[in-house]
Amino acid sequence: MINRRDFLKLSVAAGAGLVLPSVKSRKLNGVRRALAAPAAPNLGLSDPDLQPKFQAYAPNALHPSFKFRPKRGGQYRVVIRETEQMTGLVDGGGNPVSTPVWGYGYPDRRGVTWPGRTFEVRSGNSQTNVSWYNQLGYEHLLPVDTKLHWAYSLHGYDTYTIEDNGVPIITHLHGGHTDYQFDGNPEFFYSPNGVISGPQWAGVPGGFTQDFVYDNDVPAGTLWYHDHALGITRLNVYAGLAGFYIVRDKFDTGKEGNPLGLPAFPYELAYAIQDRMFYDDGRLFYPSVKGDPFWEDFILNEGADICPDSDGDGLCIDPDEPTVLAEFFGDHMVVNGKIWPKEDVEPRNYRMRLLNGTDSRFMVLQFVAVNAGETDFANASQPIDFYVIGSDQGLASSATQTNSLVFEPGSRYDIVFDFKGLQGKRIIMKNIGGDEPFGGQIPGPQVFGYTDRVMAFDVADIPDRRDRFEPDAIGQYGGSPAGEDRVRKVALFEGLDEFGRLQPLLGTAEPATDYQGNPIDWPDEPMYVNAGLTGQMEGSIGWHSPTTENPALGDTEVWEIYNATPDAHPIHLHLVNFEIIDRQAFTADVVPQPIVQHNGEIGQGARLENIQKVGLVLTDPPAGYTENAPKDMVTALPDQVTRIKATFDKPGRYVWHCHILSHEDHEMMRVLHVGPGA
Repeated sequence: MINRRDFLKLSVAAGAGLVLPSVKSRKLNGVRRALAAPAAPNLGLSDPDLQPKFQAYAPNALHPSFKFRPKRGGQYRVVIRETEQMTGLVDGGGNPVSTPVWGYGYPDRRGVTWPGRTFEVRSGNSQTNVSWYNQLGYEHLLPVDTKLHWAYSLHGYDTYTIEDNGVPIITHLHGGHTDYQFDGNPEFFYSPNGVISGPQWAGVPGGFTQDFVYDNDVPAGTLWYHDHALGITRLNVYAGLAGFYIVRDKFDTGKEGNPLGLPAFPYELAYAIQDRMFYDDGRLFYPSVKGDPFWEDFILNEGADICPDSDGDGLCIDPDEPTVLAEFFGDHMVVNGKIWPKEDVEPRNYRMRLLNGTDSRFMVLQFVAVNAGETDFANASQPIDFYVIGSDQGLASSATQTNSLVFEPGSRYDIVFDFKGLQGKRIIMKNIGGDEPFGGQIPGPQVFGYTDRVMAFDVADIPDRRDRFEPDAIGQYGGSPAGEDRVRKVALFEGLDEFGRLQPLLGTAEPATDYQGNPIDWPDEPMYVNAGLTGQMEGSIGWHSPTTENPALGDTEVWEIYNATPDAHPIHLHLVNFEIIDRQAFTADVVPQPIVQHNGEIGQGARLENIQKVGLVLTDPPAGYTENAPKDMVTALPDQVTRIKATFDKPGRYVWHCHILSHEDHEMMRVLHVGPGA
């Protein structure tokens, strides 16, 4: 077993068949350690065994009644506040129970919902104007780790608390081509009624505003919006703060008779797929203290310092106080706020826009047929083919026929499924991705009893219905034609924070330079100098350290993403969509180096030396991956360098990060600043 604290000279794997130890104890001699099944009978948690399967109907996020309607003049007024929602959950006695959640919605009696109502806009030179009103209160629904680098730990904000000053939020339009001040940068947060605003608002002409402007000069596609507040994104999204933002154009109109022959409402469906845990009384449950599911896996077994601290430095984890955990996997599957729901369909083609809104769960989706009313796979058919016609930010270069789809957190996929010939059957959306950190293995190990099924479609026993869908009509995406101005080498690491907790990190795989090619040095400050961090920046870097991702305005860059961890990471860049070019295995020496934490304490990070690309360049994605569309998410697989290409055409401060929400909240996020002023 590797001692991560020693950080001996380690190597990442070099292609299939050669697996060398990595920096994380979950990977022992090339074998991933299974997470313990989170049996916690004394916590009063909902038992998935007792919950109804495929009984409640899933709301369609594209139903006309579920779409936001602007006020006169095109302005949207959206409130963010608490509500009670029926999820289909029952208590131990079989009685329906409601769940307190946070939602986006109207300020009137129509109220807020989880997920939030859907925006539907038209691609072009138009803009969407949204006022986001924070009406949350002074208590979070979930346990908050105040030891993290989070909104109220920043310099000048550390006297604020949620109890005294309210819950901070900031809405991010994921996939938006948005001016930086409206992008949802985590340090642009604000408290209820805007009484407190984050530090980055100080640099915006006019200062804080809750009135945001979104440019709609993006391809027709499936965007989404969600909260992005620093250090509590995982909690605010878990509480319910997410929704769809659909962009249409003259071809993808969303109406019957559209030029592409795409299914339109009521045959176009939009589903946000998430996972949750609940208390038996309906409340959301989120693990954070000793005795909770996953606490032992990610705190005790990963070697974090537990109080009392034998080192005598006071840097330890109190088992009774909330702490961030490295990942979260829920034992209840939820679609548009309903557990294991269903939909009635006709025997014809349906279009489905799917959003992976989970914290950490990579899914691998399949569709199988069972007999009417069945809820398991005892009589299931083989996986049925379907078409993937698009992804995050638009339609694909061609329709891809497949029977399996790798579905990373934060991503969206646009699929067409044909129910013809399946009369009287139930079609179950199946998940074979497993319940553990994803390393590319398919199927993944299943820990829970029912997370292998997501929702069901009951096919009417009527004659086949004709429709106009033709896969050959899909051919909208042509890649990125611009020439490259720079190749940028970035890297994904794992280290330890000041408490000895596993800490996922971003950084560089080369010495850092700015948009003009000038070196970017470590700050000449005691905390860096005393840690031995001097000269040109390289390796793992904390959020608050100087910006190293600094493209010139208008430049097209190829990013080489080196994954030196044993897990896959879904990487998201704000502002842009990108083309996924290729992948290749690499070897490198993973050398320890300190990392300065937000509070000046020192953790353990790493840098890469002697990087060598090895083996074949993989221009085609692995089996199950569909990537021939404009993307803002890419799965960076372990031991591989993944190359993407993007053009940075708006100036200012953005971010790039892992979209495992527990990772981005614990420092796997860095500033991406376009042009001067970083």
